[in-house]
Amino acid sequence: MADADSTDTAPVLTAEALTAGYNGVVAVADVNLSVAAGEVLSILGPNGAGKTTTLLSLAGVLPTMSGQVTVLGRPVDSSRPYRMARRGMRFVPDDRGLFPSMTVREHLRLARRRPDQRREQAVLERFPALAKLRSRTVGLLSGGEQQMLAISVALLAEPRLLMVDEMSLGLAPMVVEQMLPAIRDLARAEGIGVVLVEQHVGLALAVSDRALVLNHGRVVLEGKADALLRERDRVESAYFGAGEFADEERDSERA
Repeated sequence: MADADSTDTAPVLTAEALTAGYNGVVAVADVNLSVAAGEVLSILGPNGAGKTTTLLSLAGVLPTMSGQVTVLGRPVDSSRPYRMARRGMRFVPDDRGLFPSMTVREHLRLARRRPDQRREQAVLERFPALAKLRSRTVGLLSGGEQQMLAISVALLAEPRLLMVDEMSLGLAPMVVEQMLPAIRDLARAEGIGVVLVEQHVGLALAVSDRALVLNHGRVVLEGKADALLRERDRVESAYFGAGEFADEERDSERA
């Protein structure tokens, strides 16, 4: 578990009374959150809870209906989300944002901010399986390998804020158990603020500093991740309904 007290306390991301939706219909309302450098925040909740809507609004991809989002010290301008990327924000969507006909090597080369390969080598040391696949096209990679590449591409840009939507989507629990700790370690080692949208609740809480649970577009529970891991009844009530938290853990252990 990362120690939030040891991180830089200056927030790299804040949201105040964030309300967002589609075609005038509110999907999330009055969301408040903050993320410090080196901190991992998980946004949890069932399907349809508003997790992706929240993340898209934080990233400036979806305009807010009201409220304020500040990234790296400046208000988000949804008409120019590329400006946040220039300042150091990287967003990994649930479809991973890769090009099936391009090779791993081509993705990495395009993502490098500097011509030297030292940063690329350092990133690939986090995902050694990917280093052996440089000549393979993305369409031939497994889901786990594609996710490793998507994260690597984001990290090559030397982000200060990394937002990842549904990292575990379509992946075997064993792969998720390898990748989530890598994200936690990177946040701690490089001072990257991280926002994870996840459905693997137990695994996400185990690598996070703090978490919040969304349901029907509103924050229904929030707190330190280690405390929420100990308060399973509260998490079950906010998220699943009784029993499903334990079922998820048993399924992961069997896998």
